[in-house]
Amino acid sequence: MAYVHIDGVRLEKELLDLANAHTTGRGEGRISKDEAMDLINSANDGRGMTDVEVATLNYIRDNFSLTDAAQAVFDEHVK
Repeated sequence: MAYVHIDGVRLEKELLDLANAHTTGRGEGRISKDEAMDLINSANDGRGMTDVEVATLNYIRDNFSLTDAAQAVFDEHVK
């Protein structure tokens, strides 16, 4: 697992790369509901979400553009 540090916080590089892929190229540049679920499912790939995965998802929620439906998915699944 690869990590990056942003503002002193350890984040999962794979999730950040996935969020970047969802917001670049074709499309409107915002994370959709389905893409949010893709991120949640990617983070929840083991016995649950680790603290680093939760921190990364919170970083994505705060620093990427999300649709209202995607925001609702984050609110429901990321505590």
